[in-house]
Amino acid sequence: MPCLLRAALSLLLACLLPLGTGDADSQACADAPLRFGFYASFPPVSYSADADPEAANFNSHRGYEADLLSALEALDGTGLAFQRQAIPLWQDIWLQAASPRFDMVGGGISILDARRLDAAGDERVTFTSGHIAFQQSLLARAEDAQRINSYDAIEGALRLGVYADTTGETRLLETLGYITEDGALVAGIMVETPRGTVNADGSADYAIGAAGATANVAGRQALRPLDETMPAVIYLAGGAGESAITELHEALLNGDIDAFAQAQLGNSAAAIASEGALVVSALDAALELGGFALAVEDAALAECISDRIDWLTDGGSIGYAQWLADATVFLRRAQLWNERESGGV
Repeated sequence: MPCLLRAALSLLLACLLPLGTGDADSQACADAPLRFGFYASFPPVSYSADADPEAANFNSHRGYEADLLSALEALDGTGLAFQRQAIPLWQDIWLQAASPRFDMVGGGISILDARRLDAAGDERVTFTSGHIAFQQSLLARAEDAQRINSYDAIEGALRLGVYADTTGETRLLETLGYITEDGALVAGIMVETPRGTVNADGSADYAIGAAGATANVAGRQALRPLDETMPAVIYLAGGAGESAITELHEALLNGDIDAFAQAQLGNSAAAIASEGALVVSALDAALELGGFALAVEDAALAECISDRIDWLTDGGSIGYAQWLADATVFLRRAQLWNERESGGV
């Protein structure tokens, strides 16, 4: 990530998060380990040590959120410990915090009001305070970087890859004007699905959002406008876990799509891994905050954990940019907490 962009994200996160005083109450948040589910396929934010669900270390957590959780565990007197288990699929991952399987879920989840609700519209999930800033972006081949150098430059017969049920998808569709403010696809958009092609009629029956989509567009493989001069949106694997990301990157390298819309942190990691073949060519102006999800009944626990997160991040002044420069930054902050608890500060 360019240094100026790191600094900008850090400043924006600090402005949007509550200022920390360093005086968080040291009472315990929990009296037993919390079952934590993490998304396995979002490097460098949250990922599994081995992408194979059958591998012995599939449940070994890596990345920014892994180190933040380890720092939470290192805080004396808080009672926080996490039994980590990888979750291979993204769809509705935040709602798993309200299931019997997990107490808390993470993995680069943007905090959205729509993600607090289940399919019936009942509030099921609450979030901790935000601990990371996300900015959406376009990943393109290096030779096309100047041609697709802003969201305003998306025109013509471009083919744009997305990952279903993410803010990357919805921000792209909003930018293109393919969905309305309430998420309904505009009339005339053709939706390719495993069941055949359907035409959106402009109603709420054909809706796409970052918290899910209606049944008529489930498993969508492509969106095509009637005007062939407008871009097509390509899903390829239909948003099915790690295979979708891998397939979209391969499609971009092979020329089957022209850009991939995803959070800048993930796209930057892909650009580095491509050794120059791919670059982040455009950034969205909007900013999102990511946090951890818990069941709505655990709001008090979420607030307690939020206080400790705010202390570790020093009210937002320590975040992804600082972690990228020094992965021990949160553990060193935890050490300051422990020195204070022991009377050393």
